[in-house]
Amino acid sequence: MTLRAWARRQEAEARQEAEGRGQEGRAFCLLPPALCLHFEVQDTGVGIAPEEMQTLFSAFVQARSSQMAQEGTGLGLAISRRFVQLMNGEITVESQVGRGSVFRVTIAASLAEAIDLPSPLSARRIVGLLPDQPTYRLLVAEDQSENSQLLLKLLAPLGFEVQRAENGKEAIALYQQWQPHLILMDMRMPVMDGYEATRQIKASTSKLPIIIAVTGSAFEEDRSAILAIGCDDFLRKPFHPDEILAKLGEHLGVRYLYEQPEAKIDTPPKIDRAALSIMPPSWIAQLHRAASGCSDRQVLQLIEQIPPADAELAATLRDLAYNFRFDDIVELTTQLEAE
Repeated sequence: MTLRAWARRQEAEARQEAEGRGQEGRAFCLLPPALCLHFEVQDTGVGIAPEEMQTLFSAFVQARSSQMAQEGTGLGLAISRRFVQLMNGEITVESQVGRGSVFRVTIAASLAEAIDLPSPLSARRIVGLLPDQPTYRLLVAEDQSENSQLLLKLLAPLGFEVQRAENGKEAIALYQQWQPHLILMDMRMPVMDGYEATRQIKASTSKLPIIIAVTGSAFEEDRSAILAIGCDDFLRKPFHPDEILAKLGEHLGVRYLYEQPEAKIDTPPKIDRAALSIMPPSWIAQLHRAASGCSDRQVLQLIEQIPPADAELAATLRDLAYNFRFDDIVELTTQLEAE
């Protein structure tokens, strides 16, 4: 597979340049902005039959080759075309059976000033929760194990209580038993999807949780339908971890503990051995073994046992773990064990 990308200035100027060089230019953008961006993706696959070309970009329609491979749902090209249209561009395809296909995308663009660039979601990394807050219970309703594990690994080390449901039916049962403050609800799940689970939960007479829909849909009409059934907010996959944390802060009022501005990977934060001595020798020995094995999961689990009154110590150890400075933790715990 080959990817090509290039940019052209406005049509008139680009055409003059091509004619001045006596060369045949590529397809030009017919729109007025300063630049037209062009992309080509060429493969050497089995190709697409002419009779399939008319419906190729329709939702839930697959080419014969994809049906034979039993892959996908027939949404990829429909979503891609919608994205391109939202950017005021177009997508086309040429294909020959037995020789492969070429997909071309042309997007209208304009030059941006540095001031127009969006600022990062968070200027500082969140390393924990500030003390004197409720213990927030979060339910992750997600059938894909890898997706739910990513959320668990993000949220649990910060101090949230997190449980997982693999489908909508399990989500309802956990809601009734555990009463989470907030549910991250995947909308496409087996047994019972997120739509029906949300309807049933929102129809309950019990204390209702915040429900944030998590979906891979790119269509605005799906967002409207999701909010109409009772979801309080909406996140599209893939999302940045800061987006999740920002939503929790917005809906639950969570207050976060941020890394200190002066803390850098190359200059790891110092830990007073006396501060770590508040923990029992058995805990220090477990931390030493976990750090020696470079197990971030075990190290973070042990850090969660540090009392809330020593949140600064916990944050410093998390910083070392997040930056893979297990050698510093090993050195510190070795010194304590030797004393």
